[in-house]
Amino acid sequence: MSSTPGSPTRRSLAPDLARGFMLLFIALVNAQFFLTHADTVRGTGDQVLTFVQSLLVNGRAIPLFSLLFGYGMVWIARRITESGGGWVHARTVLHRRGLWMLLIGLVHGVLLLPVDIVGAYGLALLLFLFFLRVGDRTLLWAAGAFAVGSATLNLLLTYTLGGGQVEEEGAAAHAAVPSLVEADFVAAMGARLAEWVLYTPVTLLFTVMAPLLVGVWAGRHRVLEHPELHRTLLVRTVVVGLGIAVAGGLPDALVSASLVPNPGPVVEPALWVLHDAAGWAGGAGWAALIALVALRSSERGVTDHPLVVAVAAVGERSLSCYLAQAAVFTLVFAPYGLGLGAAVSASAAAGVAVATWAATLVWADLSRRRGGRGPAETLLRRRVYAGVHLPGRTGE
Repeated sequence: MSSTPGSPTRRSLAPDLARGFMLLFIALVNAQFFLTHADTVRGTGDQVLTFVQSLLVNGRAIPLFSLLFGYGMVWIARRITESGGGWVHARTVLHRRGLWMLLIGLVHGVLLLPVDIVGAYGLALLLFLFFLRVGDRTLLWAAGAFAVGSATLNLLLTYTLGGGQVEEEGAAAHAAVPSLVEADFVAAMGARLAEWVLYTPVTLLFTVMAPLLVGVWAGRHRVLEHPELHRTLLVRTVVVGLGIAVAGGLPDALVSASLVPNPGPVVEPALWVLHDAAGWAGGAGWAALIALVALRSSERGVTDHPLVVAVAAVGERSLSCYLAQAAVFTLVFAPYGLGLGAAVSASAAAGVAVATWAATLVWADLSRRRGGRGPAETLLRRRVYAGVHLPGRTGE
């Protein structure tokens, strides 16, 4: 993604392809999140789906998204400086972006989904922008410190708050947040506001920061923009990252899919923490794998394949597609919508997720053909750059 003042910047395939593919993972995770009853695994199909999703998707989607967000922070700052601006311009734009993302996340969290990732990214831009200016070693040490600290604190809180309640409380404990089972929309909004205020900083510190900082490091070295120069690193990251994700997630996946007996309230919380900690490596592994797929597509001259182009178009409009998913899931699963969250199986929820992602795929490709951006991207861009004058600034 090189840019020159006054000339348009050509987008690289890998980051957009990764974001577009990642939104399928986000859809699968969030659709399952809306299920508020215990009887989600009812047959062999549900077992297989739950096992695979727990192993490769759950706890891996947000780290992948976070890595890409950190990568994007560097890309935006680089574009500004290459267009004639300085660090002050980049800081102003990124702080504005953070503020507006926090506001969008607040609206999204209150109206639709309290466990919101947009607000967490906005908060990261407001609080941790200084990491763009530290050295590589400091950056990676900080990523490691966030990972170790988050896993340790997560383990302590899991046991302190009583991880064994699932067996005792049954279906009620499967509602991850109270607002999911609130039958009145206005009352649910009030509950979601309180939940959003709590979960946004928790998500930032427990889940987002470690992969985000790795993404900043990768962005500095243009790993996804020039995968041909980093092939060995990418291959190793796929093998090690996905290997750790599978090994660390396997015990919890077997339990979640009811393929082995539940180990009980002492062991099971530890499996959750291990599963999620392994997800940081899994997110990096998925990012590297998609970069290699993009490289292979380029080498074979199939970057214009309709499916590749459509998935990349979703990635270019990831914010709009993410918000659209939440709106659909609220209508389908919430008690004040169709109420299916209290009744359907894991495979049925996954079917809704895939269908929703496919619909955004069609919409994004039509938008690309017409030369349009997503509505959320357009709003964010206009608010962020309003009154900001950069020498040679071009459109995103």
